[in-house]
Amino acid sequence: MADRRFDIVVFGATGFTGALTAEYLARNAPAGTRWALAGRNASKLEQVRGRLAAIDPACADMSLLHADADDVSSLRAVAEATRVVITTVGPYIRYGEPLVAACADAGTDYVDLTGEPEFVDRMWLRYHEQAERSGARLVHSCGFDSIPYDLGVQFTVEQLPEGVPISIDGFMRTKASFSGGTYQSAIEILGGLRSSAKLARERRRLEGDPPGRRVRGVAGKPHADEFARGWVAPFPTIDPVTVLRSARALDRYGPDFRYSHYVVVGPLPVLVGLGAVVGVAAAVAQIPPARDALLKLKSSGEGPSEAQRAKSWFSVRFAAHAGNGDGTDVRTEVRGGDPGYGETSKMLAESALCLANDDLPPRAGQLTPAVAMGAALRQRLVAAGIEFKVLDGI
Repeated sequence: MADRRFDIVVFGATGFTGALTAEYLARNAPAGTRWALAGRNASKLEQVRGRLAAIDPACADMSLLHADADDVSSLRAVAEATRVVITTVGPYIRYGEPLVAACADAGTDYVDLTGEPEFVDRMWLRYHEQAERSGARLVHSCGFDSIPYDLGVQFTVEQLPEGVPISIDGFMRTKASFSGGTYQSAIEILGGLRSSAKLARERRRLEGDPPGRRVRGVAGKPHADEFARGWVAPFPTIDPVTVLRSARALDRYGPDFRYSHYVVVGPLPVLVGLGAVVGVAAAVAQIPPARDALLKLKSSGEGPSEAQRAKSWFSVRFAAHAGNGDGTDVRTEVRGGDPGYGETSKMLAESALCLANDDLPPRAGQLTPAVAMGAALRQRLVAAGIEFKVLDGI
C-alpha cells in the first residue's frame, strides 16, 4: 500500500469522539504522517480543520474527503486512498457495514471503537475471509471497549509461566460521563440481544475451538471482593468476548484458559439498583416504539464537558493464577484518565498509528487488538500515559 495517498483517514471527525481523535493526531502523529479527514458535511470538516490548524499549523492544508455512510462509492474511494481508516461513526450496527466492506475489499486496515457484539459478529461472518485474502486488518473495539481488558489480560498472561492452565478475573471500576453516541449504542445493544445471541452462536460454530487447547468464559456471581474494593457483578459486555477471542488465537494463553469479567459497583444496594435499572431498560428496548423513544432521549454528538472529562478515570484490576492448585499468583492493573473520550481517542489514534507504522505480525482478517498489535500497541499507550503495572503483594 505504499502508493496510497494517505497513511490515515479519520471518518467522523465532525462528531464528538472523532474530533477528539483528530486533535490527538494533530498533537501526536509523527512528522510526515499523511492524514486526512472524511465526512459528509464539508463546512463542518473545514471547522474541524481550522481547530486542528491552531494545534499544528501544518493541518491548515489538510485534505478533506467526502464520505457518507449511505454512499458506498464515497466509502470505497476513501478506503482505496489510505492505508488505515479510523471510524467513529456509530451506532455501527446502523452505519458501519459499508465501510468495513470497502476496507475488506481494498486491503485497507480498519479501526473503530464499537462495543456492539452483534455488529462485530456480523462483520466477521460477512467479511473476515475477504479481508484475509486482501490483507486487510479489521480491528474493532479499539477504545475503552475493549483495549484495557484485551491488552490488560495479555499483559497479565505475560507475567505468568508458559504451558500451564491460567485463570484470570477482571474487575472494572470507573468514574465517567458518557456521550449521546455511547447511549444510543447501548440502547441498540439491549434491543438486539436476541439477534446478537443468534449471530454469536453461528460464529462460534464456524470458528470452532483451538486444537489441543481449551478457552472458556465463566460468568461468575455477584460478590464482595477485597481486591476489587467493593461489590462486583458479572459484566457481559463485548470486553470478555474480545479477551476470549484473543486467547483462542494465541497459544501463549496456555492449554486451559479461563476468564471472568466483573464491574465494581460499590455497596450492595447500588448493585441491586443497577441490576433493576438494566433489567427494565433491556425489557423496554425489546419493544420497537419504546426503543425509538429511548433513542430520542439523547442525541449522538453530545458529550461531557472538558471539566467533566478532567475528573473522569478508570481502573481495571486483574487477579490471575497459573497452574493446578499450587502455582503462581499475579495481580495487575490498567489505569488511565477519562475512559469514554480522552483515553478512547488516544487508544483509537494510537491503534491507527501502530497499524500504519509498527512492525507487526503478518496477520489479516478480523482481529482483536491483542492479536493484531499486542505489545507494540501497549508500548505506545504506556508512552502516552496509560499505566500497565504489576501490583505489589497478593
